[in-house]
Amino acid sequence: MFSKTFRTLGVVAAIFALHAQAQSTEPTTVPEQLPYDIPYGPPIKLAQARTIISAAEAEARRRNWKYAVAVVDSGGNLVSCDKMDGTQLASVEIAEAKARASVRFRRQTRDMQNAINNGATGNLSIPGILAGEGGIPIVIDGQLIGAIGTSGGAGVQDSVIAAAGAAAIR
Repeated sequence: MFSKTFRTLGVVAAIFALHAQAQSTEPTTVPEQLPYDIPYGPPIKLAQARTIISAAEAEARRRNWKYAVAVVDSGGNLVSCDKMDGTQLASVEIAEAKARASVRFRRQTRDMQNAINNGATGNLSIPGILAGEGGIPIVIDGQLIGAIGTSGGAGVQDSVIAAAGAAAIR
């Protein structure tokens, strides 16, 4: 009786395993083009970075928010960073990390967050990834010249400030 129960359980387990394997081997559609295939361009200039930061800070002041704003060049090197009075101390490092992740992965950091939220949890093990809103690439004439990163509020607030800065030189 005992061995018959185990045999039955073994058969049921094998059926479930085969069914799961059959589902996981279904072909997937392969896109023709690479996603986020933005060519890197010359590094952003300091004057451009300052214009971006000024626009981001103006939006933050308009909303009475306190922010750190960082701009990196196309190689991920810091060009300029400002921390508004009263901004939480951690925001400087977070803003820089968002900008750096955005330029390195050639996408908004919000896209990384969405991918992880949709099940791509393996992305969390990729060095340098930052899954949160507030990092936006700066693209001029079809080339990625840098990125802005912002931190100080909730993710959606970070996106608003980053978008205001990014729009200043487009």
